[in-house]
Amino acid sequence: MNETMHAKIAGLDCWQSAIDIEPLGGGMTNHNFKVTDADQQFVVRLGEDDPVHLISRANETATCRAAFEAGISPELVYTEPGVLVARFVKGKVFEEADVRIDSNLRRIIDILSRFHREIPQYFHRVPVMFWVFQVLRHYQHLLKQGDNPYRERLIELAKIAATLEQAVGKVNIVFGHNDLLAANFIDDGEKIWLIDFDYAGFNSPLFDLSNLASNNELSKEQEITMLECYFGAAFNREQWRGYYAMKCASLLRETLWSMVSEIHSKIEMDFPEYTRKNLDRFEQAYDTFRHDYL
Repeated sequence: MNETMHAKIAGLDCWQSAIDIEPLGGGMTNHNFKVTDADQQFVVRLGEDDPVHLISRANETATCRAAFEAGISPELVYTEPGVLVARFVKGKVFEEADVRIDSNLRRIIDILSRFHREIPQYFHRVPVMFWVFQVLRHYQHLLKQGDNPYRERLIELAKIAATLEQAVGKVNIVFGHNDLLAANFIDDGEKIWLIDFDYAGFNSPLFDLSNLASNNELSKEQEITMLECYFGAAFNREQWRGYYAMKCASLLRETLWSMVSEIHSKIEMDFPEYTRKNLDRFEQAYDTFRHDYL
């Protein structure tokens, strides 16, 4: 932690006493810290608006408040530009293997369904739409501008994205989380909390479901369980085609996100390795899509 961040956190108006600050890992678009203030603990997130990744901190703040009111996320206790302070939840931060445990997966589906249904009741802001195919077009544009090792693949990937968008077909709209990495779930022993709303906005539920599956490498059997639990019915072939197209788009978005981050991000992370991992996952999923649905 550099001195500037330490001074910024220490100088916030919300503290009641001298504080202790510990860095927390995990942030890909921000810096996270655990702060102890007397007998209370908080998480401080430092992060400005990020036009490169289409992140609005005002939108994130409104979603945090709505998610707390819905009983889904910890209480947001203080904000100022570039700063969010929420109550710290003691619990297990999930890894991908934890998401794949059947009992956890069913609990996650339940909280995700609640998030989709209930957040609009508490969200008091101009709504944001997160349409993954428009995000992909945005990232394509950014990658065309810079000197990067992926330029030769951009035309091919744009054509694939267009094919996937057509295959998704008509969708229903819910309020989506849109970034369901394992680390965004915390189990306190009694309930699972959902956190990190950088990309929250209205979207098809298929994106969150396929994002959950692709980010955590769910098996085909677990995907069937996930979809049947969420929708209350089995999917026919055409519905599976739309879901799988969205799954490919989710993996492509994560891949292009990482490609762009290699160029623009100041966060310390091995983005080339993250790109490689997600590109491999995308290519495997798209091979399956081409074989089974095209």
